[in-house]
Amino acid sequence: MMDYKSAGVDVTRGYRLVDLIKKSAADTYDENVLSGLGSFGGFYALPKGYAEPVLVSGTDGVGTKLRYAVILDKHDTIGTDCVAMCVNDIVCQGARPLFFLDYVACGKLDPEKMSVVVKGVAAACKEVGCALVGGETAEMPGMYPEDEYDLAGFSVGIADRSRIINGSRIRKGDVLVGLASSGIHSNGFSLVRKLLGEDRKELEKYDPELGMTTGEAVLTPTRLYVRSALALASEFDVRGIAHITGGGFIENIPRILPDGLCAEVDISSFPRLPIFGLLAKKSGLGDDKLYNTFNMGIGMVLAVPAEQAESVKEAAVKLGESAYIMGRVAEGGGVKLLGGK
Repeated sequence: MMDYKSAGVDVTRGYRLVDLIKKSAADTYDENVLSGLGSFGGFYALPKGYAEPVLVSGTDGVGTKLRYAVILDKHDTIGTDCVAMCVNDIVCQGARPLFFLDYVACGKLDPEKMSVVVKGVAAACKEVGCALVGGETAEMPGMYPEDEYDLAGFSVGIADRSRIINGSRIRKGDVLVGLASSGIHSNGFSLVRKLLGEDRKELEKYDPELGMTTGEAVLTPTRLYVRSALALASEFDVRGIAHITGGGFIENIPRILPDGLCAEVDISSFPRLPIFGLLAKKSGLGDDKLYNTFNMGIGMVLAVPAEQAESVKEAAVKLGESAYIMGRVAEGGGVKLLGGK
């Protein structure tokens, strides 16, 4: 006799996982959540107080950073990466994330290990005020090795149409304020893995230049900018916000600039985190390639009027961010890197 379990899928493991994560998910709920975990869909009522509400959605995954979580058997922060990659995009439009759903695919479901992953998702959702209203776990033998998994997510936020931030009001002379990243975040890991390798013993060695092990450095979770970005946008004339992900400054900053304008970025205006110094040394890449691959120490860039720039920087610091006046908007196109060695 051949049944589903003998084919490699044990549905009871999924039931066990739901039991393990129910409380963590429920801790993220607010008054707008209308159903509990386990329904076929997550219900969320639109909050009041918006004159002309617009929904803003975003989806992303963690990518091959997951390899390091598996190799080092450390799964408690990878959920933060998943949430951050979605909600940091949403907040670039001035939208407040409302709810989040996750998707985990694996070769063989380990309920205890996956509960650590999903509890990390829930903790990040709670930090940004976003409800984890549901998700999906797929056990897929033959598609993934037994001890490996993939993690992706989807989030929906809300903004008043009149307060949407899309970069259209950015003008020549506006100033770029950068909010520091926590590290590599969740992009460029196909290259990172080639440069730093996947040997657990090497990754667990302490590196005095990093001030931690290499493994700890690469698994430092993506910074969540939601609360700071929304607070700054409510107080100042924030005309554009760029989340620095794959493609670095070169790809992401121009996405918020109107035609005919460029970003002049002084890369000496903010510190290069030690992990990027290590990657630069091992790769031998020049600034043009590095800043087109990694965030290089800046995870979010805000375009604001010149007369507000210092005040925005000071307010960001009070909110717990490390912030820098890092450039300005000028005539031209793309990104011009200034101040390099």
